[in-house]
Amino acid sequence: MHEKERHRIILSAVQDRPVVTVADLCGLTGASEATVRRDIATLDELKKLRRVRGGAEAISPPQFVGLAGRPFSVNQTMNILEKEAIARAAVDLCEDGDPIIINGGTTTFQMVHPLATRRVQVFTNSFPIAEHLLKHSKNTIMLSGGAIYREQNIILSPFDNDVTRNFYAKRMFMGAQGIGPLGLMEADPLIIQAEQKLIGQADELVVLADSSKFAVRSSLVLCPLAQIDTVITDDGISDRDAAMLEAADVKLIVAASGAGQDDKEVAG
Repeated sequence: MHEKERHRIILSAVQDRPVVTVADLCGLTGASEATVRRDIATLDELKKLRRVRGGAEAISPPQFVGLAGRPFSVNQTMNILEKEAIARAAVDLCEDGDPIIINGGTTTFQMVHPLATRRVQVFTNSFPIAEHLLKHSKNTIMLSGGAIYREQNIILSPFDNDVTRNFYAKRMFMGAQGIGPLGLMEADPLIIQAEQKLIGQADELVVLADSSKFAVRSSLVLCPLAQIDTVITDDGISDRDAAMLEAADVKLIVAASGAGQDDKEVAG
């Protein structure tokens, strides 16, 4: 990765958390610890961030410290390396100029950092994702209309005649509370309604879910497995869950969470 791309990703990452560690940045950029430390020193000299022991922090505190997880999902700080790896693999599917939908969530939020080096058209219902990309990338951003739900940091509308129906996407990237034989699961009917509208606007549905989500169940099914084109998860996925996706003809991409490791694609 070119130095300018690493710098853009590092500056994007320090807006996500109070302090970003060297290990975090190695995972985001794929660079060595020595390279990341040099990058931090350079950006510190340019007064674009502040070097601290073991990492870096923003000069000005970010308005949003990460994206708060849904009340029924894992905390933002849990499985962070897996989420970062999954997000990198998701952005690898995007090409400059692509129209994409990114649904609000703790894993999808991690896409903002690798997207700092891309130029795509993003439609999102996540206020933090939109704000971060506006500040730290050159992507085109469009927000859905509706009310902002503070706990979830997402924008939801109960009406059918919102701007969602006017956006076409090559791919929709979304998370889920859980994944099982019946499909993707959520717990809130309003979230279900909003996500089903968004799914209908995309040619492909790509689900970003760390391997822990395969053990989670909920009371509502968002969509069946057959409606999913691709699932991106981490290397903690069990053989049984991988076989479940294969039987449903879902393409599986396994993202290695360790820096310098290659992602594996399993055809469904």
